[in-house]
Amino acid sequence: MSFSLSQLRQHLAGDTMKPVYFLAGEEHLLLIEAADALRARARELGYLERDVLDAESGFDWDDLARAASGMSLFATRKLIDLRVPTGKPNKDGAAAIIEYCERPPPDTVLLITSTQWSKQHHAAWVDAIEAIGVFVPIQPLRPDDLPAWIGQRMASRGIKANRDAIDLLAERIEGNLLAAAQEIDKLALLAGDRLLDAPTLEDLVADSARYDAFKLTDAALGGDATRALRIAAGLRAEGEQVPGLMGLLLYQLQIMVRLAAAPNPAQAFRAERIYPAREAVYRKALQRGNLSHWEQCLAQGARIDRISKGRGAGDAWVELERLLAAMALPRSAHLLGGA
Repeated sequence: MSFSLSQLRQHLAGDTMKPVYFLAGEEHLLLIEAADALRARARELGYLERDVLDAESGFDWDDLARAASGMSLFATRKLIDLRVPTGKPNKDGAAAIIEYCERPPPDTVLLITSTQWSKQHHAAWVDAIEAIGVFVPIQPLRPDDLPAWIGQRMASRGIKANRDAIDLLAERIEGNLLAAAQEIDKLALLAGDRLLDAPTLEDLVADSARYDAFKLTDAALGGDATRALRIAAGLRAEGEQVPGLMGLLLYQLQIMVRLAAAPNPAQAFRAERIYPAREAVYRKALQRGNLSHWEQCLAQGARIDRISKGRGAGDAWVELERLLAAMALPRSAHLLGGA
C-alpha cells in the first residue's frame, strides 16, 4: 500500500509494524525525519538490533539475505536499514528485494530509503513492497503549503508566531526546508514565551546570524571561494563536523547535476521547485561549470562523505576545502584528484 507522510505518522502510533517500508523522495529533511521516526518507533516496539546496508556501487546484494537470516543472541527483533540512494537497484538488487518480500523473515522490519525518486523509478520490486508493506513517496512541499508547514513546526517547538512572521520566514528561506528547520530551532532558543511578529522575527534571525552550512553552500555556488573557505574555517572553529555539512552540500550538488543535464533550463527550475529569487545563484553556477564539472564535484562530495564517516582515507576538512574551491572556481577542479 501507499501512504502519505501523515498516514505514516498515524500508522506508527499503532502497536504493529509492516514487514517492509520504502521511503523515497528528494526532499531530504522530510525523508530523514520520517525514517528517524520509523526507526524510533521500531526501537520502542522491541526491534533492538539494527543492520545498516549501503547499496552503493559494488554492493553485494547477498548481504540482504544474510542480514535477514542472521539474528543476534541478545535481540529477538531486528531492523534492516537498507539505503538505495539512486532509487534504482540493479537487476540483482531488484531480484533480491522481490525475493525478500516473497518470504519476509519473522520479527524483522526492512526499511528502504532512497534520496532520488520519480514516477519513472517505479518497477516490479516496488510493487512487491506494496504487496506486503508500505511505500511512502515523499513529495516536495508546494510553495503554498510552506507557511502551514512552518507554522506547524514552530508550534511543535513551542514558538508562538503570527501569520506575518510565518510568511516572512517562508519568504526568507525560499523553499529550503533544511534552512527553515535550522532557523526555527534557533528561534526556539531565542523567542521565549512572546508572540513573534514579523519585525521581532527579523531581529531575532539577524541577531542569531552566524556562519552555517547554508551560507557555505551559497558562497561556493555563488563563485566566492574566499568567503566559502572563510565560512568553512569558522564552522570548523565552532566545532562543526564534516558529516553534518555534507547532507546539504550533496543535495545542492545533485540539483546542479540535474540542472546541468536538463535540455530545458526553465522546465528544470520548475521541476526542482527553485524559487525565482534563488535562480540567479544556480544560473551563475551553471555558467561557470558544465555537466562534467558538476558530476565530478558530486563524486568528490560522495568521497568526502565516506571519509568523514571513517570509510575512506584522507583528511575530510582538507578535501572539503578543495571541493569548495572547485565549486566556486571550476578552473580549480584539478584539485579533485581523488574524485
